[in-house]
Amino acid sequence: MCMFHNKTEVDEAYKMCYYMPGGDFVRDFPVFDTENGVGSLILKEIPYRQTAYIRIESASDPDAFLKECMDFCRMVGADYIYGSGHEILERYPIYTAIWKLTIPRESLPAVDASLFPVTEQTMDRWQQLYNQKMRNVPCSAYMTRKDMQEMIQKGGGYFVHANGQLLGIGKISGNCLDAVASMLPGAGEKIISAMAGAIMEDTVTLQVASENHKALALYQRLGFLKTEELNVWRDLSNKNT
Repeated sequence: MCMFHNKTEVDEAYKMCYYMPGGDFVRDFPVFDTENGVGSLILKEIPYRQTAYIRIESASDPDAFLKECMDFCRMVGADYIYGSGHEILERYPIYTAIWKLTIPRESLPAVDASLFPVTEQTMDRWQQLYNQKMRNVPCSAYMTRKDMQEMIQKGGGYFVHANGQLLGIGKISGNCLDAVASMLPGAGEKIISAMAGAIMEDTVTLQVASENHKALALYQRLGFLKTEELNVWRDLSNKNT
């Protein structure tokens, strides 16, 4: 937990944010706590996309707390800031909503494609492809070396091949399809169906940003249904706010 009551404490947090030995260049604050409120700051995207996310949990002075969060995000390098979690944010334009979609696994067609798990030897290639394809996807996360090592340990990352060609890549955890990226035009449906074949549970779930129109249309064409709006992110990036 980080609680700030004066500029000195904020400056110390700034240093800790950037200089954690052995850590990422910029780290998140799961709990960002001041006398005006409590929230969380997602800052790990700043070095790669200059993007930060603010989640407000509670606030005694919402305006003051939001300003503290935004000022801190800008101080550590964020040009694009998105927020959620409090009614005060409704005065800002919607950036995107995050939807949960589901489908019975048996509803997806069987496909002639092979899955090859990501290994230590192939992780750099998978990371490169993922970050290249996801760079402009709303609310997607950059995959760091640390993220890749955790994925190798837990499993779930795959290359999808058919007829000697790389169709794309994907990642699953439990019954959730975390990521899909196509390397060939029109290969999305086959990649999704192939990845779903590695899921053992009866229902396949995924999350998609409402502004990711192409992906949302693909999922719905396959029969995925919207079951829950998980979050709405507002655009706080205007420097005059």
